[in-house]
Amino acid sequence: MTTCETLTHGTCVFLSQRHRFGTDAMLLADFCRPRRAEFAADLCGGCGIVALRWHDEGHRGTCVSVELNGEAHGLLAAALAAQPEAAGHIKAVHADLRTYAPAQAGQFHLAACNPPYFTGGHASPDPARAAARHEETCAFEDAAACAARLLRDGGRFAVCHRPQQLARVLAALTAARLEPKRLQFVKQAPDAAPWLFLCEAQKNRRPGLTVLPDLLPGQYPHY
Repeated sequence: MTTCETLTHGTCVFLSQRHRFGTDAMLLADFCRPRRAEFAADLCGGCGIVALRWHDEGHRGTCVSVELNGEAHGLLAAALAAQPEAAGHIKAVHADLRTYAPAQAGQFHLAACNPPYFTGGHASPDPARAAARHEETCAFEDAAACAARLLRDGGRFAVCHRPQQLARVLAALTAARLEPKRLQFVKQAPDAAPWLFLCEAQKNRRPGLTVLPDLLPGQYPHY
């Protein structure tokens, strides 16, 4: 069954039992908002929450939301069909980001990715859930390479991931010529270990990383 979650300014996100969104996607969307007319890409887009959150906050530039799973892609397509203003600048793309290279490659100002977090361990028996959470069809290195293809020089790539993967993520970013520039840890309490980090890199820029103050629950975005 499909349901609708309404964001702050009235944009509707279509959800199913298997394809929903969490706090991490909302944090990512708010960490790296595009300017109003910028070209933006939402990689591993799922139901399209990042692209729709950007729209809800005023983005009106070209935006692609790239998702391999057909059901998740269909949720965004249905949401866009029901909301003409969003459909006017957001495109739901059913594609594999490992090979995705649109005509506008090299022109995007911003890309974001909420990737699968797990490289091993127990996977859900549901193939859709397993693919969303485990690196079965997309490793982080694949997402970084896709972002590098899409972005212009100086373009920004933002990602959320688990702290256990921080060293690997930073290494993959620099290997793709995406220089980490902003890093922020997300905590459930001031004295707790972080459960998530947010990182923004820029294409073909010099080293220089700023570590931001920790993000705590009272600062999480609302919708």
